[in-house]
Amino acid sequence: MRREPWYRLLLWYLRQYRLAAFCFLLFCGVFAMVFSLYELQVQAVGYAAALCAFLAACILAGHFAVCLRRHRSYEGVLRALRALPEEMPKPASLPERDLQEIAAGLRGLLREAQTQRQRERTESLDYYTTWAHQIKTPVAAMRMMLESEDTEENRALLAELFRIEQYVEMVLSYQRLGNGSSDYVFREYDLDGILRQAVHKYAQQFVRRRIRLVYEPVSCRVLTDEKWLLFLVEQLLSNSVKYTPAGGTVRISLSGKILCIADTGIGIAAEDLPRIFEKGFTGYNGRAEKKSTGLGLYLCKTVAARLSHRIWAESEPGKGTRVYLDLRTDPLAVE
Repeated sequence: MRREPWYRLLLWYLRQYRLAAFCFLLFCGVFAMVFSLYELQVQAVGYAAALCAFLAACILAGHFAVCLRRHRSYEGVLRALRALPEEMPKPASLPERDLQEIAAGLRGLLREAQTQRQRERTESLDYYTTWAHQIKTPVAAMRMMLESEDTEENRALLAELFRIEQYVEMVLSYQRLGNGSSDYVFREYDLDGILRQAVHKYAQQFVRRRIRLVYEPVSCRVLTDEKWLLFLVEQLLSNSVKYTPAGGTVRISLSGKILCIADTGIGIAAEDLPRIFEKGFTGYNGRAEKKSTGLGLYLCKTVAARLSHRIWAESEPGKGTRVYLDLRTDPLAVE
């Protein structure tokens, strides 16, 4: 909240008491008219009015100072609105007391709504977590049956089964992020180890879709959370595989501590590029392919922000997309 200067508050104060000023001038006019009708000295009214105006100015100046202090105290309350204190400034009038009682009632309703919302989110997360663990059993059984015989049909079904597993993982990650989960372990990790895990997971997809992967081991350690950075890289690889045609290339490179995942896929339209990280945005490609959920890049942006990493993309339609992930961190000084 921006702190208002005192002279603007003075204008508000004068506007608030303009009716009292009007009544004062009206009464002075009445006295002047009565004095003139009785042929008395009208100057006496002027002297009395000037004296009353001076005394009123002194009283109002003191009252304005009191109101200004109260306004500043309420400004402090507004700046800390999320942690609204139980004890408000003592009300100076009946309307102010009523407003404070309304604020206290709204605070109680807000707490009840927050408690209910947290309970619902917890129940939702518990449900999806249970569902994800239960669905792993039939998925694992289907994978074993499909892997028992190496046929083209089985390989196609395994690819679809892999997509199901990825969507299940996406649902769980979405629930955890929305729940404000603090499941983070920050420390320095070997970036090459994280990238190898992601590449290994998508190896079959690269082979099946005949997409060439260009990746050379990197020697770099980054301050991050391994599980969530791995999830982020997997989502980026998933997008590259999804939108890169057979015979294309996906390249993983590192410049300094800026990771780049580039592909030779269909690219992103220029008008869609600024919005690709928005929740639920699918863009032209997503609507054309009818395979996009609009959550993958949104989750990437959210995870990157939680890890204090910066993510952005460059693309040309028909030439491919490059997604950059800035893994640099400021050095910490030990005192």
